[in-house]
Amino acid sequence: MPAQSTAAYQFGDLLALARQSWLRQMELRLADRGYPDYRRSDAAATRLLRHGPAAVGRLGVALGITRQAARKVADGLVQRGFATLERDRSDARQVNVGLTPAGQAFTGAVVAVIEELNREVARRADPAQLAAADAVLRLVMLDDSTRQRASRIQGPPVS
Repeated sequence: MPAQSTAAYQFGDLLALARQSWLRQMELRLADRGYPDYRRSDAAATRLLRHGPAAVGRLGVALGITRQAARKVADGLVQRGFATLERDRSDARQVNVGLTPAGQAFTGAVVAVIEELNREVARRADPAQLAAADAVLRLVMLDDSTRQRASRIQGPPVS
């Protein structure tokens, strides 16, 4: 019988490396499509905003960040020409962020790259591996709000 390893399995480190690799692929593939300044928050922010303008505070809630951090995300999109900011017509204290036509095109590229990466992962893993990975990733989500958000994401197809 083989000796038991005393080293702890470093799942979190492996998960972090996988995330870094995914983000790097996003960055490289979007640069190839003419978008050389991809930022980590772009995918979530622009996919939310493609459905229409949203208050900066709502953007923060959706991204799981503070209102101040959401404003920085919005400002970054504005600086790159992907979004505009304007006061809400019914509440001047509220600032809404909406995508420009360039932002809509950028969002289309982001969605296309995500779909491409998802297809590549699905081709490299068999359905049982995808199901196991999905189950483990869902177990890692220790807080209720993250689990709730994840519950809206469809699992891998069952074969």
